[in-house]
Amino acid sequence: MSFICDFCGTDGDRTPYVCTSCDLLVHKNCISLPPKIMITRHQHPISHSHSVQQNQSENWECRICHNEVNTRYGSYHCSTSDCNYIAHVNCATDTQIWDETIFLEDKDKDEESLLESIEEMNIGEERVATVIKHAYHDHNLILSSSGDIKGDNNCDGCMGPISTPFYSCDNCNFFLHKSCAELPIKGQHPFHKHLLTLINLDDSSLCRACFSPHHGFCYKCLEEGCYFGIDIQCNLLSDTLKHPSHEHPLFLVHNYRGKCSGCLKEQYGSLAYRCTKRCDFTLDLVCVKLPLTAWYKYDRHPLTLTYFGNSYPLQLYCDLCEKERHPNHWFYYCADCYNSLHSNCAVGDFPLIKLGSKFRGRRHPHPLTVVKNIWNCPRCEICGELCNGQTLECKEPTTLVST
Repeated sequence: MSFICDFCGTDGDRTPYVCTSCDLLVHKNCISLPPKIMITRHQHPISHSHSVQQNQSENWECRICHNEVNTRYGSYHCSTSDCNYIAHVNCATDTQIWDETIFLEDKDKDEESLLESIEEMNIGEERVATVIKHAYHDHNLILSSSGDIKGDNNCDGCMGPISTPFYSCDNCNFFLHKSCAELPIKGQHPFHKHLLTLINLDDSSLCRACFSPHHGFCYKCLEEGCYFGIDIQCNLLSDTLKHPSHEHPLFLVHNYRGKCSGCLKEQYGSLAYRCTKRCDFTLDLVCVKLPLTAWYKYDRHPLTLTYFGNSYPLQLYCDLCEKERHPNHWFYYCADCYNSLHSNCAVGDFPLIKLGSKFRGRRHPHPLTVVKNIWNCPRCEICGELCNGQTLECKEPTTLVST
C-alpha cells in the first residue's frame, strides 16, 4: 500500500499505522518520534507536530535543506515567540544533526567561565575588564583597545592576525582577541551533533571540519568514541552565510560530494556550503575561510581576493612562486600594481600554524622550527623549490625544508 506519512510527509509503501478517528497514516518508525528535541542548528528546542497552522509561521522553507515544507504533514518547528524556525522531520532527525537524545526541560546549563576579571573600568556605557586572568595562560592579560599594533603577531586562540581589541601578556609573547578570550567553555555548533568543549592545544591538531592543521584553541567533542574537533575560525561559521563571491545565501550541507566552486578541488563527503537557490555553486570550508585581503611583500597595497579574472594569458602566473595560475581558480590581485598570487601563496599553506612552534621530521635529526621567510628565500633541502612564506628551519645547522 502506497501512502504519505502524516508525521514526516514522505512516501511509504508498507502497511501504515492508522488512526481511525483522525484519518492519520503513519510509518512504523514515525510512531516513536520524540515530541521535542534539541539540535545544534537552532538555539531553541523544536517540537513535532503532524501539521502547522498557517498563522504559526511565516516561512515554509526548511532551515536545514532549504526546500519547501508542506505544512499539511508533520514537521519540527520552534514554538518560541517570534521564532519561525521549521524543519522537515527527516532533516531534523538526521544522524549528522541530532544525537538522538530527547530534550529535557530541567536540563542544567554549564555556566563555567574561563575568564576571571582582575581590573575593570567604564568605557562609554559599558563595563569592561581591562586586566584578566585566563584559564589557558599563566599570567595576567592586559586589554589594548586602540593604537598601532607592533609586530606581526597572531591571536593564540584563533591564530588569526591580531587586531584591536585584544589582551596581551607583558611577560611573554601571548595574545588573545577580546572575543577569543570571552569564548564560552561549552557550546553547540551546526557542524556536529554533540556538545563541544573549548580546550587549549599543547601541540598542533587537525580540524575535523576543514581538515587544516592548527594551533591555539579548539572546540572538541568529549563524547566517548567521538574525535570531532574544530578550530576557532571554523567555530565562527554558522549554518547559513552570505559570501561576496555569490549572489545568493549559502547553507551548510554534510557529506557533500562534488567540486568546490572556488578552488575546483573534488570533495569526498565533507562539509560544504551550497547555494540556497540551487545554483551550481558550492564552497568548501577552506575557501569560505579565505580572508578578503592579503599582503604581498612587493606591493604597498593590500591584495583583494578575486573570484574571476579577465587576464591575458601571459598574466596567468603567480608573482610569488612564478608558476601558472588556473584561470578559474580564486586568486589575490592588486588592481593598482597588477600583482596576482595563488591563494595559498598569499595566505600560506598552513595559516593557522603558530610561528616558532617545533616539529620533528623523519629526514632530519634535529627539531625544525616554523618560520616565515619574506625576503630571504633559500631553496628547500628536499624538493629544491624556493622556501617562500612558511618554512621549517633547523636552528642548529643552516637547513631549510619547505612546508
